Amino acid sequence: MLTFNSPKTVAIGEAMIEMAVIGDDTYRRSFAGDTFNTAWHMSQLLKGDGTVGFVTKVGQDSASNGFVSQLAGDGLDTSCIGFLPDRTMGLYMIELQDTERHFHYWRSHSAAKCLADDPDWLTTAIGDAGLIHLSGITLAILSEKARGHLWDILVAARAKGARVSFDPNVRPKLWTSPQETKTTLSRFFEITDIVLPSLDDEAALWGDASPQMTVERFSKAGVTEIVVKNGAGPVLASSGENVVVITTPAVGGIRDTSGAGDAFNAGYLAARLAGTNQAEAIGAAQKMSSEVIQHFGARIPKTHMPQLT
Repeated sequence: MLTFNSPKTVAIGEAMIEMAVIGDDTYRRSFAGDTFNTAWHMSQLLKGDGTVGFVTKVGQDSASNGFVSQLAGDGLDTSCIGFLPDRTMGLYMIELQDTERHFHYWRSHSAAKCLADDPDWLTTAIGDAGLIHLSGITLAILSEKARGHLWDILVAARAKGARVSFDPNVRPKLWTSPQETKTTLSRFFEITDIVLPSLDDEAALWGDASPQMTVERFSKAGVTEIVVKNGAGPVLASSGENVVVITTPAVGGIRDTSGAGDAFNAGYLAARLAGTNQAEAIGAAQKMSSEVIQHFGARIPKTHMPQLT
């Protein structure tokens, strides 16, 4: 059974201002981002049974202040958020075609791109977390030097017993080339304990023709716990020598698929922190992902939040 040396979780990455469709030519402003979505959902699921913080940097403007205030009100630890006066939060807009989404981004002055520039600040922000979650987007927005800082800090944290969770979440437009993507991700796989890839991403970047190929590739990279998301297809997971295949329940009333993978990650990681086995954790993850796609935007309304158990 996977164990954690602390009930504290931190997710590292970028939160952006989200303009999400809620009707014809009507948008709702919220905040979202892959690792932020995961941290926020984990906080709602754990309900105080474990501290969840979001490690990022924001500006010193009304939007940034509103974001931090919202996080504090929703029960997240905001002590690991830094402020940069000359930058602000990025913004993205979702356009829907049926239930599929297309994104438009404005992030050139995003403060989060500087989150790993100061290694001393980042080390303090992560603190004594037992679980550290990050993604390929986290790495893609950082400079090469900043990635090096993050690598060193994660190595040190793992040496003290922390677990690292990683969602490759490949976004080709954020990288200079497929080779840069592969080289960078492969390096961080070496210090990953739990990996949560999506088959479509892995097929596009690595040529994986099946979830089994994805599991085999990550196993060879030394990752001990692997969960392959596959849309409406079965989830294939591996933990050591144990392999499980979990059918994904059919979902009706789909409105917006934004954030499905992030919500899945939250359910899985929160369940593992709570001590469930891998198959039960996948069930919790599926409940989260099936719920979020029945709502507009990347986060589940609090009134519809599933129970962890």
